[in-house]
Amino acid sequence: MQLPQLVSLFSIQSDPTLERHFKGHRDNVTSVDFSCNMKQIATGSMDSCVMIWNMKPQMRAYRFDGHKEAVLSVQFSPSGHLVASASRDKTVRLWVPSMKAESTSFRAHIATVRSVNFSGDGLNLVTASDDKTIKVWTVHRQKFLFSLNQHINWVRCAKFSPDDRLIVSCSDDKTIKLWDKNSRACIHSFYEHAGYANHVEFHPSGTCIAAASTDNSVKVWDIRSHKMLQHYQVHSGVVNSLSFHPTGNFLITASSDSTLKILDLVEGKLLYTLHGHQGPVTSVAFSRTGEHFASGGSDEQVMVWKSNFECADGSDGVRLQHKTTSSLQTLPAGSTAQPSVNSRPPALRSEVSADSKTRPQHADSRSTTDPGSYPRHRHTECILFLPSDTLTCTDCHGP
Repeated sequence: MQLPQLVSLFSIQSDPTLERHFKGHRDNVTSVDFSCNMKQIATGSMDSCVMIWNMKPQMRAYRFDGHKEAVLSVQFSPSGHLVASASRDKTVRLWVPSMKAESTSFRAHIATVRSVNFSGDGLNLVTASDDKTIKVWTVHRQKFLFSLNQHINWVRCAKFSPDDRLIVSCSDDKTIKLWDKNSRACIHSFYEHAGYANHVEFHPSGTCIAAASTDNSVKVWDIRSHKMLQHYQVHSGVVNSLSFHPTGNFLITASSDSTLKILDLVEGKLLYTLHGHQGPVTSVAFSRTGEHFASGGSDEQVMVWKSNFECADGSDGVRLQHKTTSSLQTLPAGSTAQPSVNSRPPALRSEVSADSKTRPQHADSRSTTDPGSYPRHRHTECILFLPSDTLTCTDCHGP
């Protein structure tokens, strides 16, 4: 069954291509996320570190040490001025993603924190834990607001809806629960029968959710009718992560079968299978514009891909075209995180067109740092770090 109210304004201009390849973590990469301006990527790892990769060539990467155990989830705030990380050490940390690595930490749960997610307005956080609870916090001063307690096993993931009115969660108890943020009531429970969901995400429209399951499947549910809209059985291993394209027309999935897959939700079919990681692919995320996506794996590597989708606005004929360069580049990552040259470019298999190859190209290996590249600011979410009477956000008010 096709998703309702989806009109495809996108077409595939060229096969997705691998653009950049980062290596600096010392263990499995568990989570990836883009900043809103696409200038940085945050990653978490079993090595207990958070890393911030600068997309601009010749910029250093930042390694943040603070957690005492594995980092299982990272996310940029909507403004890009903070990064939240969740860890097995039972804490959540909020970092300023700059060279100074300022951070604040709070004990969020009494067991492993598996997931952390900012609300759309950047004012709240939702966390999910092995203590079977979901908790909501303020970003400013990390004040505890309330807890959601109906799961009876580990909670793997919890996310706000696009309008911040709902929360969706998934658990090892084989349920996916939909919560009303204001009433704090569980509105509905979706049941998994063969496995449990590792990851759950809202469709950009807010009307559907997608779940990545241990039974190797991906399911899309309508949260209004509570019906399953689509069921994809395209992986041969556990599905660990997924991400919607901002238009809602495409879904990318990451699996322990070592592949990424791009699904066309309008047509209800598999478009691409991407081979790049050696071993399980543990995380994947589209950028805010959908022009890129990043993946992380048990091979300790972070890969940045160009989507190469083409957007046509039917109202005025304006077309957003993405360049179709086929390249694999490596970027300097500073003294603590050196980029890896991929001697065997990942293969990509298209389900709708001929095979495509990526040609490696090597970037300048010089490494420089621009201390002034990070804007000073006084956003509400950052008052905990910076004195608001002396610092002004250059993004909003100019230099």
